Amino acid sequence: MRKLDLTDKTALVLGVANPRSLAWAIAEALGQAGCHLAFTYQGERLQQNVTSLASKFPRAPVMACDVTSEDQVAGVFARMRREFGRLDILVHSIAFAPREALEGAFLDTSLEQWRTALEISAYSFVHLARAAAPLMEKRGGAMLALTYLASGRVVPNYNVMGSAKAALEHAVRQLAFELGPQNIRVNAISAGPVATLSARGISGFTAMASHHRAKAPLRRNIEQREVGDAALFLCSEMSSGVTGEILFVDAGYNIMAV
Repeated sequence: MRKLDLTDKTALVLGVANPRSLAWAIAEALGQAGCHLAFTYQGERLQQNVTSLASKFPRAPVMACDVTSEDQVAGVFARMRREFGRLDILVHSIAFAPREALEGAFLDTSLEQWRTALEISAYSFVHLARAAAPLMEKRGGAMLALTYLASGRVVPNYNVMGSAKAALEHAVRQLAFELGPQNIRVNAISAGPVATLSARGISGFTAMASHHRAKAPLRRNIEQREVGDAALFLCSEMSSGVTGEILFVDAGYNIMAV
């Protein structure tokens, strides 16, 4: 049986918020497989949490990065080139919409709210992929995004974030096509409800999680660890023939009609 050994790989993880975040679980899974890690944070409020996680791993730089800033994104990848010489794995776990856009009616979504949600939650993946690709050109790599079932279904109160996730999933497929000739694979994980910082901003999240637990074939909600394990698979050579895919890690909920 092949072992998931990433000791010769380097990963950049964006979107760690706290120990409950999916990016945290993914970073731990990659790190435990021997992957060299680098992290970004947005805002001083999250810096301490990200630094705490990075301290678990050797030589794991932590960099400020506002994904809406061309200069900060360029600075992150310039440092990756200086310190590691290449990049093998890019993990995008970034999503944001103004709170008011997740509380009212979708019909009332303003242009500004739409632009903010789509820019940060979807376009940023394209932006980061464009910056990461040159660091993967010699031996290929893997890019991974985090999405949700609301990309293709109506989830009450998810509102504009559903639109953002739909755009993100299209970006995954388009990038998989364009980067495939460089042996760069692009995939996404569609995770079931987990009590992350962003999920708690969704009105009715507790009821949503209870519904998933009752209806999913496995009759439970997922654990963060399971998302980390799935990410490890998609970022390793075990998935060398997989690209452009949305992998559901949701205890099977996505196959149900209700």
